[in-house]
Amino acid sequence: MQIIELFIQNLISPPILFFILGVIAGLLKSDLNVPDQISRYLAIYLMMAIGFKGGVAIAETPDINSQIIYTIVAGILTGFAQPFLGYTLLRLTTKLDSSTAAALSAHYGSISMVTFVTAVSFLNANEIIYAGYIVAVLALMEAPAILSGLFIAHKAEPKTIQETSKTSSRLSREIFTNGAILLLSGSFLIGWASGTSGMEKMNGFLIEPFHGILAFFLLDMGLVVSRQIHHLKEFSIRLVLFGIYMPLIGACIGLVISRLIGLDIGTGTLFIVLIASASYIAVTAAMQLALPKAKAAIYIPMSLAITFPFNIAIGIPLYYALAQLFLE
Repeated sequence: MQIIELFIQNLISPPILFFILGVIAGLLKSDLNVPDQISRYLAIYLMMAIGFKGGVAIAETPDINSQIIYTIVAGILTGFAQPFLGYTLLRLTTKLDSSTAAALSAHYGSISMVTFVTAVSFLNANEIIYAGYIVAVLALMEAPAILSGLFIAHKAEPKTIQETSKTSSRLSREIFTNGAILLLSGSFLIGWASGTSGMEKMNGFLIEPFHGILAFFLLDMGLVVSRQIHHLKEFSIRLVLFGIYMPLIGACIGLVISRLIGLDIGTGTLFIVLIASASYIAVTAAMQLALPKAKAAIYIPMSLAITFPFNIAIGIPLYYALAQLFLE
């Protein structure tokens, strides 16, 4: 009964309702549209707010303990390992070529910042406390999955090594100077350096408007998802199912790790969300650059039109319910 209440509570929250409105508007071919520049501003604001608040939380932490180190290391290692699991499952259950399977599996080893931001909003709405250092885990989990995806592709098709070597410098720049990652990491460090006094000065900009801007951003994301849905008619049922059971597998992995480390319910929920989500921004850009033969019409809709809505509507309250059951 409690988990049903969580689902309902999540679905009727303003940000999620605006996301649903965006999907409906897109499916109805409405002329509703969020200009690209505004959409970019909204994303920049959310990354800045999340990073800054996480840095302030670290500044208020007495010392860097073993739990923080274990959580960061676990996130990085899971980011490296999860694409191998995803690739194996895809090769066993679908007919995808190796390059596309490698690119798709990389998406499921990385993270979705928007899913994470929505989960943070969900916890805040329920007044659930979480540790700010989880933002550092978020920032460090993007690149490992990209490297794993490339390794898998090169192992399956050695000729891709030569193709990627031509763009290696551009790819390195894409991974390590990605704007979202730089902003998130930089805001985290600024929040850490300025601490509570910095938060007091930024409160009116980064705290109070947060939920309204998140709702606006999710409206835009709903419109984006609706534009990708038409690709799904070309998907096999096994491929669609992968977009649902893969995040659930990731959630189970995240839950086990959270319990072993001893994370609290709020921090554990966010860690589970990170492991269960699928990237559709940084990894997509890297895969299009490094694996041009991989089918973008497969891996973009999979992460954006299947896994993202699943996690937003169902996954987040489910992961929180699991954290309540199995974490302290």
